[in-house]
Amino acid sequence: MGDVTTLATEHRTGRRRPELAAFLRSRRARVTPADVGMPGGLRRRTPGLRREEVAQLSGVGVTWYTWLEQGRPINASGQVLDAVARTLRLDRSEREHLYHLAEVPLAPDAEDLPGLPDVGAEVQGILDALDPRPAVVYNARYDMLATNAAYRALFFVPAMNATGRPNVLWALFTVGDEDCPVVFRETELPLMVAQLRGAYGRHVGEPVWESFIGDLSAASPFFARLWASGDVVTPGPRVKTFRHRAVGELRMTSVSLSINGMPDCRIVAYSPADEVSTQRLATVREQCCPPA
Repeated sequence: MGDVTTLATEHRTGRRRPELAAFLRSRRARVTPADVGMPGGLRRRTPGLRREEVAQLSGVGVTWYTWLEQGRPINASGQVLDAVARTLRLDRSEREHLYHLAEVPLAPDAEDLPGLPDVGAEVQGILDALDPRPAVVYNARYDMLATNAAYRALFFVPAMNATGRPNVLWALFTVGDEDCPVVFRETELPLMVAQLRGAYGRHVGEPVWESFIGDLSAASPFFARLWASGDVVTPGPRVKTFRHRAVGELRMTSVSLSINGMPDCRIVAYSPADEVSTQRLATVREQCCPPA
């Protein structure tokens, strides 16, 4: 297994290097000397900046930048990549792409740290239109970004908001067994942690991720043990069993939908998996959110 994993890692890294080289060349070609306040010259064959010009403007050595653009296996720091990104006038998405291709952990922008992103009226409208099916927007850490009324009726949203951590994993791992809405906790929660680890691979070293993993590991020995296992799975449709104090157990099928323009975020919608669950969900919905 170790040899297979090593080969897969080497293959992925080997594929990223040509992509990195092509990406840097294409971004360099679109930036003219005039864009960065440099004279164009009379006998200029390069459509954009020369390599040595990018290196000079970024404050790095010409040989180092040349090797980076050639996709050679050299180390790059976030500080240096940011300097190159500024020189090449990369926007936010392009900067993230540069970091991923260079296999450097991407630290979030300062303005991203205080709170969670707003999903916008359009996405919230989709959630509301899915009612009476529960629906929510999660990011890759299972932070709860938006919900509809049916989701709030079925799950423990007020309790999560009261903790100051509107995060599903935090709630599931820090409540007692009797308060956990997931029935098969010992089998379902490991799958959620394995999905979290799969997403974590794209965010290793980012402060908000490292803080979240560290805090939850300290708060829940169960989570810490699952995290240490190293298991990884990808999200997919599942039938999950939940309990509600008013009606008992409900079997729900979950489906994830990606959202354009919101990387790592997804809409998760729940549908009753049988007639009994359909009736029980309707009862919960009526009790918590009676018609006007």
